[in-house]
Amino acid sequence: MYRSFLRQLWRYYVMGSAMAVGGVGTTFMLTTLRVSAQEGKWLIAILFTSAMVMAAAEAIVFARDVAPIRRFFASQSPDPSLALAAFKQVQRFPLLAVRRILGPHLFGLSIPGAGLTALCIHYHILSLPYRYILYALAGAVLIASLHGLIEFFLTTKACRPLLASLSAQIGSMAEQVPLSISLKTKLQLTVLFSSAFPVLLFSLATEIKWSMTDPNGAHWSYWPWAATILLFCIGFSIFLTRLLVEEIHEPVNVLLTHMKRAETEAYEPIAHNVYTDEFAELLRGFNHMIGAVHSRDQLNKQLLDSFITVLTAALDARDPYTAGHSLRVAHYARAIGEKLALPPEQLEVLYRSALLHDIGKIGIPDAVLLKEGKLSEEEFAWIKKHPVIGESILREIQPLEPVEPLLPGIRSHHERIDGKGYPDGLRGEDIPLFGRIIAVADAFDAMTSDRPYRKGMEIHQAAAILRQGKGTQWDEEMVEAFLQWMEETMPSTATAVS
Repeated sequence: MYRSFLRQLWRYYVMGSAMAVGGVGTTFMLTTLRVSAQEGKWLIAILFTSAMVMAAAEAIVFARDVAPIRRFFASQSPDPSLALAAFKQVQRFPLLAVRRILGPHLFGLSIPGAGLTALCIHYHILSLPYRYILYALAGAVLIASLHGLIEFFLTTKACRPLLASLSAQIGSMAEQVPLSISLKTKLQLTVLFSSAFPVLLFSLATEIKWSMTDPNGAHWSYWPWAATILLFCIGFSIFLTRLLVEEIHEPVNVLLTHMKRAETEAYEPIAHNVYTDEFAELLRGFNHMIGAVHSRDQLNKQLLDSFITVLTAALDARDPYTAGHSLRVAHYARAIGEKLALPPEQLEVLYRSALLHDIGKIGIPDAVLLKEGKLSEEEFAWIKKHPVIGESILREIQPLEPVEPLLPGIRSHHERIDGKGYPDGLRGEDIPLFGRIIAVADAFDAMTSDRPYRKGMEIHQAAAILRQGKGTQWDEEMVEAFLQWMEETMPSTATAVS
């Protein structure tokens, strides 16, 4: 692929040179200059010598520019950093091509050419005026600019297969690489240059023709008027360029804005499609796509909610004495989250985590789970496994992404602030936030719920136990948030809670 990339670059370079230098440059020189056959041979020799200098200078810079790409493809086992460096360099390569054309290519050709031409004029080998060197330099800048523009677009085309291959190597890192040049900038420079270039080239050719027919310089009175026309043409080109760029940039900007919103699951269709060209079709297609993605996202959420409901019902069916426990714990946990000012998306994850916090009890033997008396140490060891079993059950779901945020709360809801909890013995803020929240909600509902072997506590007793356990068993902030919510939402229990 690397060799194919180099061959394509070489073909495009020759094509661009033929169009800019061979086509425009040669036509410009042959139709404006009048030299003898002998002088023509000297000019060709000067051009050939300068081309050798240009090729050497450009080859050195090209080798430096292509080095990160070559290192990646030369490596037997390239690491991601090499792939990322190569990707960034390929993305910048069209701009580097312009820099090579306007750098070593332009100066490698024009400086030796100007110097050799000056020597030939000095020793009367060429009968041209010295000012023709200035004309040649001005023409070289124009031709090199045209060549650079052509090279930019041809190199961009050559880079796309390589970018596709490298992006597969680096995955999501490709999205983090900034754009090398915006569409707006490309449009502005291309349209402006393509409008101004013929006028500038014609003006230079006219100056050379005038100087040949009027060596005494009487034609200079013509140029103030010509400069006015030239400035008018360039100004008009700038104005039209701006109109065209705005006409294209506006719908593109609308699309980009709505795409960024879609990344945050804000599936907002484009309300006003006011365009009458291909952008109208593009925006309509975007709206259809957004509608389909939104529908699929809603369906996935419904499926996830249904799955969670089924699992919760299965647990309730397994242990009828705890029926409704998961739902109450989820209600309490979300209330704590709201008091902590958690964002809506986190509240939704917290609620789902709390609904499934005891799902691991499905894996506990009936003799242990349904026992009405006090558990033995061996039986309690079984009960202590349920957070890990619950996490393991959910890890079997594919794809894992929708349920992965639920796992920390499920695994850690029996951890204690003092590190004496289970299954991992985490301490303080090492315990995940959702685990600390669910621990308070779970404990309160367990204390206040009736069981066959005991009656549930009064609210004030449970509140007192929560307060006593602040900083040791439960997170102090979570306890205070929960009790404050109880006071605000259940006025009748405010005195008991206090």
